[in-house]
Amino acid sequence: MKAREKKKAVLVVGGGVAGIQASLDLAEMGYHVYLAEESPAIGGTMPMLGRTFPTNDCSMCILSPKLVECGRHPGITVFTCADVLDVQGEPGDFQVRVKLRPRGVDDALCKGCGDCAVECPVHVDDRFNQELNGRRAIYKPYPQAFPNSYTVDRENCINCQTCVETCGAGAVTLEAVDEEVELPVGAVILSPGARLIDPARLESYRYAQLYPGVLTALEFERLISSTGPYQGRLIRPSDEKEIRKMAWIQCAGSRDDSLNRNLCSAVCCMYAIKQAMVVMESSSHPVELTVFYQDMRAYGKGFERYYRRARDMGIRFVRSRPSEIKQAGDGSNDMRVRYLNGNGTVVQEQFDLVVLSLGLQAPPFPLARRLGLALNDLGFCEPGFYSGVETSRGGVFVAGTFAGPRDIPDTVTQASAAAGAAAALLGPASRTGEEVVEERDVRGEEPRIGVFVCRCGGNISRVVDVGRVAKGAGGLPHVIHSTVFSYSCAQDSLAAMEKAIAAYRLNRVVVAACSPRTHRPLFQNLLQRSGLNRYLFEMANIREHCSWAHMAEPERATAKSMDLVRMAVEKVARLEPLTEIEVTVEPAALVVGGGIAGMTCALDLAQQGFPVHLVEKAESLGGNGRRLYYGLKGEDVRDLLEDLVNRVTAHPGITVHRGCRIEEVDGCVGNFHTRLSTGVVVKHGVVVLATGAGENKQEGFLYGRDHRVLTIMELEEKMACGDLPLDMVRNLVFIQCAGTRNDRSPYCSRVCCGTAIRLILRLVNEHPRLNIFVFYRDMMTYGFLEQYYREARDRGVVFIRYDDPDGPVVESMDEQGLAVTATGGVPGTKVSVRADLVALATGIIPGEDNHTLSRLFKVPLNEDGFFLEAHLKLRPVDFPAAGVFVCGMAHGPKNVEESVTQARAAAARAATVLSRKKLRSGAAVARVDPEKCAACLTCVRLCAFSVPKIVDHVAVIEPVLCRGCGVCAGECPNKAIQLLGYRDEFFTGMVKGGLL
Repeated sequence: MKAREKKKAVLVVGGGVAGIQASLDLAEMGYHVYLAEESPAIGGTMPMLGRTFPTNDCSMCILSPKLVECGRHPGITVFTCADVLDVQGEPGDFQVRVKLRPRGVDDALCKGCGDCAVECPVHVDDRFNQELNGRRAIYKPYPQAFPNSYTVDRENCINCQTCVETCGAGAVTLEAVDEEVELPVGAVILSPGARLIDPARLESYRYAQLYPGVLTALEFERLISSTGPYQGRLIRPSDEKEIRKMAWIQCAGSRDDSLNRNLCSAVCCMYAIKQAMVVMESSSHPVELTVFYQDMRAYGKGFERYYRRARDMGIRFVRSRPSEIKQAGDGSNDMRVRYLNGNGTVVQEQFDLVVLSLGLQAPPFPLARRLGLALNDLGFCEPGFYSGVETSRGGVFVAGTFAGPRDIPDTVTQASAAAGAAAALLGPASRTGEEVVEERDVRGEEPRIGVFVCRCGGNISRVVDVGRVAKGAGGLPHVIHSTVFSYSCAQDSLAAMEKAIAAYRLNRVVVAACSPRTHRPLFQNLLQRSGLNRYLFEMANIREHCSWAHMAEPERATAKSMDLVRMAVEKVARLEPLTEIEVTVEPAALVVGGGIAGMTCALDLAQQGFPVHLVEKAESLGGNGRRLYYGLKGEDVRDLLEDLVNRVTAHPGITVHRGCRIEEVDGCVGNFHTRLSTGVVVKHGVVVLATGAGENKQEGFLYGRDHRVLTIMELEEKMACGDLPLDMVRNLVFIQCAGTRNDRSPYCSRVCCGTAIRLILRLVNEHPRLNIFVFYRDMMTYGFLEQYYREARDRGVVFIRYDDPDGPVVESMDEQGLAVTATGGVPGTKVSVRADLVALATGIIPGEDNHTLSRLFKVPLNEDGFFLEAHLKLRPVDFPAAGVFVCGMAHGPKNVEESVTQARAAAARAATVLSRKKLRSGAAVARVDPEKCAACLTCVRLCAFSVPKIVDHVAVIEPVLCRGCGVCAGECPNKAIQLLGYRDEFFTGMVKGGLL
């Protein structure tokens, strides 16, 4: 019997950042995506955030390009106000029923003018702003929302017909009824997000009685956001008093037995630090900020440095869980917090405002029950071991916080992984032809420049007088049109720009807004859709360079903004159209590293139909996975690893190159040529670096000098092999952060606490008479690891906190064992434990080949030596170099599950390139004037990419291979090389503009 053909369409349920990312990845691979969101707009929680940690980037500036792309992509159909009723069928062949609730406003007709909301007589609390202010019963969810139209609040609509009568476009229809649609799909991705715990359940904090003197972290996020109801002013909502002293209380609703909340919500520590830093940086007066915490779980990439920076700024961190909040009682509206300080003394301290860092809980999601999904005890859809994204039902995948608490980078990564898993299930898809707008030939025309200035909600306009900037720009030579937008990246602003380009026959555009790093492609795509060459564009960054850099100097910030706009106008007036080069894609992948991450990535790509070359420097596959034996739930890691190795080696689409290294790399995205140490040359379109990391074996703690001191990885190996005489051991001591989170290694290795707990629980089960002690600084048992930490404590394991970054002192007492001594707990006190065996959590260090691979593939490393991704939030597995991706511990410390998830994400991102037949390479490349070239070899010697060659006594630069870095142009002694789009006269023009 012939198998049914798998449907090349996917349903994504939930339109937050996870659903958006999964949809975009799948659509770029050629699948059609149905994105179903229950609310009136996609975006989820992220639009409510002002900044994101640990970079303090504007949240909407990160998200809005994805919103625009998702809304415009021809391969994505977005359903809002949608409820998925039923899913029937089997993997590859599902039938889905979706109920579409009426929005009350026709998206196609709505102009987004807002006249209906102005006239609406019904005022209700604004849920987007956490009910800190109000809105009307007909409203737009948030300024940059997609769909870019208003919607009717059916719960509060009184059917007075005012909005119907007001709307000149006839877009409002209050009589519409529910519809049902049936969708044929091959796979389903669930990303409905999570919810915050109800603060009213925290009785000792009296949220309901003390509000708004006590706020949730999300309420405070809207309060300090420049787009919020108070435009970022630091005031107390109850009386609008300027806040000078405030506190955050961590683990509010997490790690709480009384609420049956035995989990860590994973993000709270970092978002509290972020909020405190934003307050400290933006306040016009001195503020005292205190964070009450149990363990500061700064476990992610860059998080420990972020935490250190907060302490250096003067933010106070108090290790205590306050027992009570009450009114100060002195008529001040202040809050009084009761807590136990480090000396064991009960303290009552007064604050202007207290913020509760609320924990996450699973969302109400009836579809999970209808699908028959297995959920954990807390209601989350925890993925299967070694899968990263797979649920208990075949063909149904999970991404984002519905799978468990996680931050934005991990959410985006898991979303890409889910897209990759769905693609691996469905097999290769056929890309449809992209609509191409014919480009206007503007050569020979006088420059006609449009200048668009952004308020960025208030991020810019609170400091910079954007009206003055736009007015000044309007008087500059060649400027035909200038205007101000609240958000230049919003759907309605982009539409207005398109209309302005057509109406004023603009042939060049300047946008004065935020960072070109995140937004340049968005506006360049707009020019392309408008029929202009995408390179006739320039951005002036008046947020980072003006409003943020000069917060306390609005006049100087405004003057500088006007200077930057003049310079941008002078440059763009001189720009010329550039032509991109079309290159054919070699539809094969090179995966470097044959550990768990590398093999998982290779297998996903091969299952999508792409040939894969897997390069491993050792003679056997497995990497660090060969040193792991036990899973937290009793899984046999060795069996799972061997199964993975067998599947990889048996797959006809994977060629394994063992015992060899990368020797030489040529080419660019779509067309790489890599020579291996065996002499084999591999042609491939993409690269994935999955080279793993090493164990941080360093001197100290008597390691290497006393056989009774082991690393935890050595302990696991000896336990598995039966080489550990535990019957002879009475006291076993674990030392966490042994050589990490100090000045030499200022980062958390993330996996050590979880590994220690995993081994401890096994030891407790197999050797119940063993006394186990754990010396720790902060237990990094984030997410569901918290329940295992709690189990270890309940089983009698003794946890002893220490403060010294260099760790406890280990001394030999000869035959009597080892003495482990630390200072901590109560300040100034010392604790000493006699140990028969000591296990060191020494942490993870970057792979020994990272610097070599960084040079060969021209990709960056961070300050710790791990590979540095293109953007922490937007592109967590991409490199700045197109076509090169990273996964696993090469990116940074992570456990097996996280490595598998990231590997599947890298495969998905790589597939978005490989699924194309052709690519366009960048047009900003170096060009040689042969009349001026002296063949001096300067460019040949300096080019990091080995692109320039001397042919017939003249330097030749192949445009397809040039990365556009400009080093050769800057160093050429005869000025024979020019970087297109960056010619000298452009910059002399900018200097002229700056001096006017």
